[in-house]
Amino acid sequence: MSSISGETPEIDLDALTRKYEEERAKRLRAEGLGQYREAKGEFARFAQDPNSDPDFARDPVRRDANVLIIGGGFGGLLAAAHVRREGVEDIVIVDRAGDFGGTWYWNRYPGVRCDVEAYVYVPLLEETGFVPSEKYAKGAEIQHQCRLIGEHFDLYRGALFRTSIETLDWDEARQRWIVRTDRGDEIAAKFIVSATGHYSSLKLPGIPGIEQFAGPSFHTSRWDYRVTGGDADGELTGLAGKRVGVIGTGSTGIQCVPPLAEWAEQLYVFQRTPCSIDVRGNRPTDVEWFTSQSPGWWQERVENFTNWTSGIQKGEDLIADSWTNLLGEPTAVAGGVVGEVDPAEMLRAELLKMEKVRQRVDTIVEDKAAAEALKPWYHYFCKRPGFSDDYLQTFNRPNVTLVDTGGQGVERITASGVVVGGTEYPVDVLVFATGFEFMTSYTREAGFAITGRNGLSLDEHWSHGAHTLWGMQTRGFPNFFLMSLLQSGVSINYMHIADAQTRYIASVIGHCLREHVATVGPTAEAEDAWVERIVSLSGARKAFLQACTPGYFNQEGQPQPEFELNIPFGGGPHEYLDLVRAAREGGFVDVLEFTQPARTGE
Repeated sequence: MSSISGETPEIDLDALTRKYEEERAKRLRAEGLGQYREAKGEFARFAQDPNSDPDFARDPVRRDANVLIIGGGFGGLLAAAHVRREGVEDIVIVDRAGDFGGTWYWNRYPGVRCDVEAYVYVPLLEETGFVPSEKYAKGAEIQHQCRLIGEHFDLYRGALFRTSIETLDWDEARQRWIVRTDRGDEIAAKFIVSATGHYSSLKLPGIPGIEQFAGPSFHTSRWDYRVTGGDADGELTGLAGKRVGVIGTGSTGIQCVPPLAEWAEQLYVFQRTPCSIDVRGNRPTDVEWFTSQSPGWWQERVENFTNWTSGIQKGEDLIADSWTNLLGEPTAVAGGVVGEVDPAEMLRAELLKMEKVRQRVDTIVEDKAAAEALKPWYHYFCKRPGFSDDYLQTFNRPNVTLVDTGGQGVERITASGVVVGGTEYPVDVLVFATGFEFMTSYTREAGFAITGRNGLSLDEHWSHGAHTLWGMQTRGFPNFFLMSLLQSGVSINYMHIADAQTRYIASVIGHCLREHVATVGPTAEAEDAWVERIVSLSGARKAFLQACTPGYFNQEGQPQPEFELNIPFGGGPHEYLDLVRAAREGGFVDVLEFTQPARTGE
């Protein structure tokens, strides 16, 4: 018997490994990603925007543009801000939402807030002067900052909201992208930045009978306050006397369950796999401290957070929360990608951390059966860790019932309830906290078709796996930049990566416009070398995810061959950030190829 000991009682590694394998096996389903449904066809209503005027109309736009950015979330806003700093005035931002905000526009469910410290997650704080009211700011505040960025950088001037891209087609003769939308727009853009977000395409569970439910039902990213009453701060008076069911217990579920429990007469929480729940420790912002920071403080704090969550524990921990102390000593980055730490030490710390998480459940949840069901039996980072100071406590309320499905999921949905293990639980309102598609087909998640040179679609180009340079450019699709996690650097604080990527993108665009460059794209050698680097570093992560309980990180435990290369860079965030910065500062030598426009008459 192998064992490990430390601050917690001794852990039997062999027994724990068997337990993890047993729990994983319970949840494996042959259909893999096929167990979910898109919000299309008969389910299209789940994707409708409850926050904007359904009768909105405008005249089609026909124009040229220097830069067209798809997406008005933080990725698109950062890209626009940095492009604007390059002196570019002609910027068009297209978003299907009714305003800037991205995920913070769509996700307005009760209890929504960031789970990475707002002072490092929310960008451009120094530029707008916005002060988050709490360490983990509420969603409405974060969307407010998005609007402030739009105003500060004069981005509303070129914004087309409530508009969906339908096609992007490269016109070789004009050396422009022809962008067509559902509003009849046709825009010829010199450069495209696709910043559609990582959690933009909601998914519904493929539970038999889901279409038969007679009461109100909605996805958390389209919260219907006409049904619940109140707002993201609570006061859900519409649920008085109502029986409510929530399907999904990930990072969204753990935030919306407590306010639902406060107002519903009866709340049923349907759980397939428990989330790991650590202390959040939220607190009000010390405004005097915040406003006394020296210029450049945001970047310094962001880098400090990335260091401490990547195994580089030097200097003071400026953030000092459950993220930076994830595994005590040492730490590791998300997704099983190890930073500058010894793998054996990382495993030891991770196992001890999970044991502490499980022990915390026992100290909070009074019902022993519920406590056992709420314990996560998998490796840390198999799923996105959760942080809450009131989720576990909710199961001590008399009006809350945890319906654990034993890893099998909900059996079926009827007109008036949810069936698990042959028992029907009657509900009046049904909430789907079932998340989003993640790192599958880029065009499917984005929602539009992309056709590059010689009529080649991006789906065809990537039919055997994605090929990019740094996850941002791909050959055959000139002047096209994408922001995605696939083949990109990863950090617990995505905003650090997004800021570096958008600085790079803006630098390339600025260079091309100043030097009158017609097209730009990665060299074959640079792209091939990057893909080879991605593959060479993928072994550890693949092995880690293979042992994980099913979830969106490992494509529900049934990875598909066509998505095999849709993986992040495995060398840690610092190597990625250094590479991108060096290319930008070095003038893109040996990584990009530029073409000059043909002269008139040639």
